[in-house]
This record gives sequence, structure tokens and C-alpha cells, in this order.
Amino acid sequence: MGIGGDPVIGTTFKDLLPLFNEDPETEAVVLIGEIGGSDEEEAAAWVKENMKKPVVGFIGGRSAPKGKRMGHAGAIIMGNVGTPESKLKAFAEAGIPVADTIDEIVDLVKQALG
Repeated sequence: MGIGGDPVIGTTFKDLLPLFNEDPETEAVVLIGEIGGSDEEEAAAWVKENMKKPVVGFIGGRSAPKGKRMGHAGAIIMGNVGTPESKLKAFAEAGIPVADTIDEIVDLVKQALG
């Protein structure tokens, strides 16, 4: 599901993850985020405490230069929140493997499913 990257959105990862967690047809979740905002960090904390299914992640914009404002409001990094490093740390703490490239997502999902 696309939730958008603007500062004010109607749905968050935390809103959707419980639905996928309880859906009998969902085998795994791929959480694709981006730099800026705190939605991915909040989702990782929810996954750590609640998720029963494997989750694989990808964070777009990780190669953006530090201090560079990106192309839309949702990509604004505020202090230590929303940085690629903070998102990777949150995912690691939640046990979410993160693909370095889009191509790696499929292999990580296969590994997660055994």
C-alpha cells in the first residue's frame, strides 16, 4: 500500500501493519520507506513488539548527501530523526533485514520465508 511521504498523511505504517499481521493470506511484509520523518522508526518499534510475520525493509534516499534538502516536504530530516542511520538502527533493533538495493528485496523475502 502506498501511504505517501508528505508531512500530513491519512495512513501510517503503524495503521496498516496490524491489518497485514492478522491477514491469513499475508505471508510477509515489505516495508519500503524513505529518509525524513519518523514513520519508519515508529513502525519498527511496533514490529518489534507485535509482528508475527516476517518483515523486510528498504529505505530510499540513503545515499542523499547529509544536510541536503530533498525534493519534497516528507523527506526533511529533523535532527537525529528521519536520518538513514536512525531508520537502519530502528530496523536492526526490530530484527528487520534491510535491502541495500531494490533488487535485494526478493532475496531477503525468500530468506525470511525460509
